[in-house]
Amino acid sequence: MSQTVDRALSILPLLAEGPADLGQVADRLGVHKSTALRLLRTLHEHGLVYRQSDQRYRLGARLIALAQEAMENLDIREIAHPHLVHLNEQCGHTVHLAVYEEGEVLYIDKVESRYPVRMYSRIGKPVAITVAAVAKLLLADLPEAERHTLADKLDYPLYTARSTPNAPAFRKELERVREQGWATDLGGHEESINCVAAPVRGADGRVVAAMSVSAPNVVVTAEELLTLLPQVRRVADAISGEYSGRTPAKDPEGPV
Repeated sequence: MSQTVDRALSILPLLAEGPADLGQVADRLGVHKSTALRLLRTLHEHGLVYRQSDQRYRLGARLIALAQEAMENLDIREIAHPHLVHLNEQCGHTVHLAVYEEGEVLYIDKVESRYPVRMYSRIGKPVAITVAAVAKLLLADLPEAERHTLADKLDYPLYTARSTPNAPAFRKELERVREQGWATDLGGHEESINCVAAPVRGADGRVVAAMSVSAPNVVVTAEELLTLLPQVRRVADAISGEYSGRTPAKDPEGPV
């Protein structure tokens, strides 16, 4: 039975590459055409594959609908939280998760630092969109026309001397973030707070959330915080893998 299920499931990634006829399916599975036909008929009965008029098979609408339904029901916060906690345990700094909704970037999860200094960020509260590292990542992934339109609409408060001053500077920063795949806020919102962030991507490669590590200068310098960037990116990639359905990286001590 397990071999039958394995063979049936092996058909799906083949058809994801494009329509295939019975012979191609049989060759890929290394089975007789009669065996391949039985598997295809079963998948067809469940709407997972569809037989075209040219006798080739493609993925069925039911499979696509199931995938869409599953994605809509995924809770990125629930998936990410154990990873955020584990990262916090390793580095000791404040860890955030944020999403972009209706023109705002909102924190949806936060794990506090282990030291007495606390950040004023709150779950459900909008971030300083023109300077926050998580905001830069989320906005950088928008289509170019949408990025430019949004940048032109925003106000640019000068929280510190390092704040983004205007729309042209913000557009340039978003382009840089888009190219490098990570972002920072080095004293742009609060002079004493630095932050590094990495994107969480869905199965289509689009950024669905952004996570960050933040710390005050009295605890670590900006240069020291930047050394955590590879670790932050690994955690973001692990969350992305779990969210998109890929096999996540495994850590014997817990989430990556």
